[in-house]
Amino acid sequence: MAVSEESSSNQSGGSSSLVPSGGVHYLAKCVLRGSVVLQVVKGHIRSPSSNDVVFGKETSIELVIIDDDGTVQSTCEQPVFGTIKDLAIMPWNETFHSRSPQMQGRDLLVVISDSGRITILTFSNEMHRFFPVQHLELAEPGNSRHQVGRMLAVHSSGRLIAASAYDDRLAMFFFSPCDECAIEQSIIYPSKDPSGGVASIISGTIWSMCFISTQCCQPIEDYIPVLAILLNRRGTFNNELLLLEWDMKKHSIELISQYAEAGPLALNVVEVPHLSGFAFILRAGDLLLMDLRDAHNPCCVYRTSLGSLTTAVEEHTFIEESCGLHDTDEDGMFSVAASALLKLRDMGKDNDPMNIDSEMSPVRPTSRHVCSWSWEPGNESNPRMIFCVDSGELFALEVCSDHDGVRVDVSECLYKNLICKVLLWVEGGFLAALVDMGDGMILKVEEGRLIYGSLIQNIAPILDMSVVDFHDEKQAQIFACCGMAPEGSIRIIRSGISVERLLRTAPIYQGITGTWTLKMQVKDAYHSFLVLSFVEQTRVLSVGLSFTDVTDSVGFQPDVCTLACGLIRDCMLVQIYQNAVRLCLPTITAHPKGVSSSSPTCTTWLPDKFNISLGAIGNNFIIVATSSPCLLFLLGVRQLNGDVEVYEMQRIKLENELSCISIPSINFQRKQSIARTNSMDSGYGYNLPPGVDISNTFVIGTHKPSVEVLCFLPGKCLSQLAIGIISLTNSMGTTISGCVPQDVRLVLVDRLYVLSGLRNGMLLRFEWPSDSAISSSESLSQGPNTGSRLVNLDNDLFRAPEQKLSASYTPLGYNNEHVLLQLIAVRRIGITPAFLIPLSDSIDADIIALSDRPWLLQTDRHGLSYTSISFEPSTHATPVCCSECPKGILFVAENSLHLVEMVHSKRLNVQKFHLGGTPTKVLYHSESRLLLVMRTRTELSHDSSLSDICCVDPLSGCILSSFRLQPGETGKCMELVRVGSELVLVVGTSIWTGPAIMPSGEAESTRGRLIVLSLEHTPNSDTASMTFCSKAGSSSQRASPCPEAVGYAVENLSCSSLCSSSDDNSSDGVKLEETEAWHLKLAYSTMWTGMVLAVCPYLDRYFLASAGNAFYVCGFPNDNFQRVRRLAVARTRFMITTLTSHITRIAVGDCRDGVLFFTYHEDARKLEQLYCDPIQRLVADCILMDVDTAVVSDRLGSITVLSSSNQLEDNASPESNLMRCCSFYMGEICMCISKGSFSYKLPADDLLKGFDIANATIGLSNNSIMASTLLGSIFVFIPISREEHRVLEDLQSRLVVHELTAPILGNDHSDFRSRGTSAGLPLILDGDMLAQFLELTSMQQEDVLYGPPDETEKPLPSSKQTFTTNDVVRLLERVHYALN
Repeated sequence: MAVSEESSSNQSGGSSSLVPSGGVHYLAKCVLRGSVVLQVVKGHIRSPSSNDVVFGKETSIELVIIDDDGTVQSTCEQPVFGTIKDLAIMPWNETFHSRSPQMQGRDLLVVISDSGRITILTFSNEMHRFFPVQHLELAEPGNSRHQVGRMLAVHSSGRLIAASAYDDRLAMFFFSPCDECAIEQSIIYPSKDPSGGVASIISGTIWSMCFISTQCCQPIEDYIPVLAILLNRRGTFNNELLLLEWDMKKHSIELISQYAEAGPLALNVVEVPHLSGFAFILRAGDLLLMDLRDAHNPCCVYRTSLGSLTTAVEEHTFIEESCGLHDTDEDGMFSVAASALLKLRDMGKDNDPMNIDSEMSPVRPTSRHVCSWSWEPGNESNPRMIFCVDSGELFALEVCSDHDGVRVDVSECLYKNLICKVLLWVEGGFLAALVDMGDGMILKVEEGRLIYGSLIQNIAPILDMSVVDFHDEKQAQIFACCGMAPEGSIRIIRSGISVERLLRTAPIYQGITGTWTLKMQVKDAYHSFLVLSFVEQTRVLSVGLSFTDVTDSVGFQPDVCTLACGLIRDCMLVQIYQNAVRLCLPTITAHPKGVSSSSPTCTTWLPDKFNISLGAIGNNFIIVATSSPCLLFLLGVRQLNGDVEVYEMQRIKLENELSCISIPSINFQRKQSIARTNSMDSGYGYNLPPGVDISNTFVIGTHKPSVEVLCFLPGKCLSQLAIGIISLTNSMGTTISGCVPQDVRLVLVDRLYVLSGLRNGMLLRFEWPSDSAISSSESLSQGPNTGSRLVNLDNDLFRAPEQKLSASYTPLGYNNEHVLLQLIAVRRIGITPAFLIPLSDSIDADIIALSDRPWLLQTDRHGLSYTSISFEPSTHATPVCCSECPKGILFVAENSLHLVEMVHSKRLNVQKFHLGGTPTKVLYHSESRLLLVMRTRTELSHDSSLSDICCVDPLSGCILSSFRLQPGETGKCMELVRVGSELVLVVGTSIWTGPAIMPSGEAESTRGRLIVLSLEHTPNSDTASMTFCSKAGSSSQRASPCPEAVGYAVENLSCSSLCSSSDDNSSDGVKLEETEAWHLKLAYSTMWTGMVLAVCPYLDRYFLASAGNAFYVCGFPNDNFQRVRRLAVARTRFMITTLTSHITRIAVGDCRDGVLFFTYHEDARKLEQLYCDPIQRLVADCILMDVDTAVVSDRLGSITVLSSSNQLEDNASPESNLMRCCSFYMGEICMCISKGSFSYKLPADDLLKGFDIANATIGLSNNSIMASTLLGSIFVFIPISREEHRVLEDLQSRLVVHELTAPILGNDHSDFRSRGTSAGLPLILDGDMLAQFLELTSMQQEDVLYGPPDETEKPLPSSKQTFTTNDVVRLLERVHYALN
């Protein structure tokens, strides 16, 4: 018998229903953050001059910027390990005096959450994340209606904060000017719980509040703040305005006055900025401008009727017929989910979690009302507001003051779209408009109009998903049912950074050894040439509308393998190959700025009898190296008698052979808005280490192995500035092989550091030590030499063959000293050599790290921060910048050239196919390679639902055919079931307009239909049964000048270009006239008593279907899918919501008793219940991992693993309980669980040889779990071994209390992740918490693992200290590698 969760939580931790030690262990990681934005604020977060926007997403915060072109770019997204209730900005006040110079002039972020605290956050530019500055205690953690912790209000001065509960209580805080985070006074009103008998002037629900600014000359210490609140007293149908004052001398809150008038319902009170003493009351039907300068006598001075506003003449977007939530799903399955997303109701302890019939508000506005608003920034003369009404129309409002008083002018409708729940007017004239269940947008405010700018993607809610290893992709992708009508869509979700594939050539480019793009002049905005090097040849192509071969016109040697090439001066290109260095001046045929001659001007420098192995080209000098002997040549370019020649400036003999050379660019092209901060704002500046001048500095990698920073000064010897020794060992103390640098780069973002990619697939980051460490490193440099020995050889002496190469090997350095670089971070991204390709010629450009797969390395991050690029493994890459493709990247993969563009403007790697209705189910049919989508729409004329099942092309988004259900019939579920050698689609429907479930959880007396459809293909000529439509696209995109690309764009090039013709089979895209025609055909239909809410296949020859509180085993006699027979039936006490099976085991989920295990006896045709859930649970979805293990999600945001592995079925009874193995509170409601497969072991891992836990996970990754939520998040649960769990649990216990990684809102991490579960139940490890460990530097990681423990941290057994930092890092790297 199931018991309530609360009762279960009171039991002992050793209850028999809890899994014993040694059970299954999981690690949970959020791989896609929720896209629902509930709060938006703006301020100077990163610096006093930066214009930053913060999105509040309930369980995470995201810092974004809006570019000059109106594109939203994500800068930082951070989980908060709690639930955000409200956000506000505490503006910087000139009277503040910050203790930290980095915080001077910067605004702070104020967050109120379920932690029971107000948290003040600041943004760390160094760590690239938010950190808490102050926690203000309010109440116990939780979501009680009477606890202060729901709403925030901040005074315009930045010195006052107010917070309220849902009912009856509020708190205020006054900050000291000496420190903006020091509390001078605070008050919580009433001081005791209202049930204690203390009278309160606040008795009811607080709907809205704001401070009222006043112009007064009294000292701030004598200032009495005034707070306006809208209060709904219990039992009344109208809200009233209360003005409260906080007398800080008396330490009391008193009621000054109250205002109420008969009429529409007041919804919000909003202060008018820069107009002291005025505020708007936003009511259902009108707006009241209130004069509150005399707080004792509030009065309305201007009234604006919303009903008289000029409506839109034409809609800016195509708005489909909207359907209400009840039209989507009458039984509450998805309507409850959508309502939870809209209302986000908090659940108090006194609420019954099983009450699925949410209470309706006693008062509901029926007139037009304001849904969202935002004030124009910086307008101090005539405050202007843009607001959205519930029809989706946007209007502008201006408050004007003259000798006649104050008036309000309202514009005509500026724009019409979906209802905007959040608006934000930012600097630059942009308006961010966000909706709940559809894509938001950026609008440009221009000359009194609103013009579409760009899209803000929102994939929530995710109602269903299908994980598919698609036939054209190298990685799995998710097809998800997202959004609600009219913005419902199918989204294709991929991991990594989105790329738009522009073209692909035929696989004819075998043996490519290198790719480069070159400019004709240093200051050119675009590239002019693309150089392809093969084993025995080189080709130069022009970059433009067509890629044509211009090798002869450029002058490069065509029959050699190019080692390096580049631009040394304007119009002078250099080619380095094995036997020579060739300087070329291209002709006007190759480029308009070339020389006016029939052939290019070329000159060659020969390295005598040596072969060149490496080379690099910089500004006015060239570096080449030989391997036998190990020599380094510094070459220059000069003009003599009108001719250009390459000459030798220095020749250096090296002790160690070089493996790579890199000359940094001196350009800085990163925009200030995109960079972390500029040098003045950050307080750090671009401070170069002593003796470093970027213009004459380069970096090398050696076979020692090491990385070394060298300096070249004309007329002086080569100097060694710094060296980083590469010495890496595994957990057994054995030196790791393959640590020779393959590529190396010098990067300057806030500080100078060295990046190196090794031949074993690892990435290293070296930094100059602090000033205190430099002295010690300099003293070390006086001892035994640690770097390459450099000897300056006289050219004449060296060229004499009879002379010996003898010299004293005295290391040369800057003032005979060099600095030892510190190894800050080590990461493995693959097992093949790691190449580093900057995305531009700038020294602060982001870098593509190319190994087994491409990664984007963000150079402005702390440590090593990289994200996978959504593209297949590639051998070479180079940026391509032209007028047609300014941000292109050319990848070489599978002997083809792929021109792609990274879509930085897309915060989500998601492709959208607009469907119009609400998609509720999606399946992938592998034979036809089509998506089967169930969607529901509403016919406005009949006010009834209309459902159909569509066949959608996953490449183009076209709806190829559809099967329409009967009018008034709503599709509820569908599954593919095998009948013999064929697959048929079994569909369950509802023919009922009322609720499906009684308040008690029992099923209503309803009707439904069971349908069997066959999917058949026909010749293209037969299209009678087909309904073709155009390519799907978002309604907002169709109206925008910049629609989102859907599918792939194919670009045709010339016959001499890289790409084959459009008729080539290798081209991307799909021609609809050549695809097979598929359609759905009705094979069987029957009426059932009760809605058919769940179906699933069973034993490859049956299927299960539920109706009400009964479920049936059904079969097809003689494999005839035109007949269905019910073979057995079983009943539960409450409404069945989910069905799933694995081999012979059946798991049934209902709306009260949780999960029940059944088995089917074929001989007796009887269903038998084996186990039941130990607690009551409102099941959202369930999946069986094997015959003994089920994973279930509930409607309160938790996922639990249940097991029956230790029970004996022979002695089991229907009342025997399943065991709870572990659980995880996501804070978001999961509506769909899917089984996945993620191999989180690297392709080969020599680092982990000898590390036993590295090999313990083989085979476990096939039991991974994917879960999607109503907020648009996707979680992955990976099974891990017992040893791995022990190591990571130890690490997590330290991270949750360390100052750099602890939850920023002050939540107790364990309490948050165990919310709603029983005491003593093991928790699934939090991958988001553990991932922070990889963001730390090596020293910070050591501090976390071996530093002094926090006072609250329990002592750990000595046995848990057997793993090194490298072991932990590499274990987490494998998870990061698989999921990122």
